[in-house]
Amino acid sequence: MSATQYLAYDYPVLGAFWTLFWIFLWVILLVLVFRVVVDIFRDREMSGWAKAGWLLFVLILPFIGIFAYLIVRGKNMAERDARRSQEQRGMVNAYIREAAGGTNRDVDDLTRLSGLRASGDITAAEFQRAKEKILR
Repeated sequence: MSATQYLAYDYPVLGAFWTLFWIFLWVILLVLVFRVVVDIFRDREMSGWAKAGWLLFVLILPFIGIFAYLIVRGKNMAERDARRSQEQRGMVNAYIREAAGGTNRDVDDLTRLSGLRASGDITAAEFQRAKEKILR
């Protein structure tokens, strides 16, 4: 009987602790593998062959593959993640602006028209027609 089995029989709480510890380590490994695989596929600068190589390396030898990937490409993971977050935020903001019914171009055109009317370059009737055309 090994020492771990002996301790598990005498101390069931210790056996439960070791079981939870190993489950925790497996969950961490799965999360790291998932995170690295997602980063491999989202990297726009890496060629297809490089992606295939890293993917095979990470999936066949997960411990070594993950550590190698983090050493070689880990610094840029955070930058790629931040860039992706900014792109998503920009898309959400553009959608909100579109759903709200106006764009920055419309606001700029109305501001320019107001300036033209204030300087006397266009009449109030011309301003009204141009404003209606912009707001349609």
